[in-house]
Amino acid sequence: MGNLKESWDLNTQEKIEAAGKKKEEGNVLFKAGKYARASKRYEQAVKYIEYDTSFSEDEKKQAKALKVACNLNNAASKLKLKEYKEAEKLCTKVLDLESTNVKALYRRAQAYIHLADLDLVEFDIKKALEIDPDNRYAL
Repeated sequence: MGNLKESWDLNTQEKIEAAGKKKEEGNVLFKAGKYARASKRYEQAVKYIEYDTSFSEDEKKQAKALKVACNLNNAASKLKLKEYKEAEKLCTKVLDLESTNVKALYRRAQAYIHLADLDLVEFDIKKALEIDPDNRYAL
């Protein structure tokens, strides 16, 4: 899908654009039920923007938003694929970037249910409800 250069050949804005394209490809595949292929696209997207030391402040914000979205979407893919430990790790990465991300808390709780860690399920759900008491996912 697309003829993208290697990440080291791209300038910072091109890396962000390439990551955005991979994310969109992942979204299309996810909607089509192709979760494993979607997961790969989200991983590829994050690789483009993983190391952001040369990014401007604005580019760092864009990269962070993309990392959060791609890792959340990838976590959803991993849940569909029953790869619960991977889903948990991805949600934790999101929470390292945004500690109050309710979607990450909810998806991580879903992973913990399948990993039979009910104390952590309860912790994440309670935290999600503290952040967003009206959240329909956590209720």
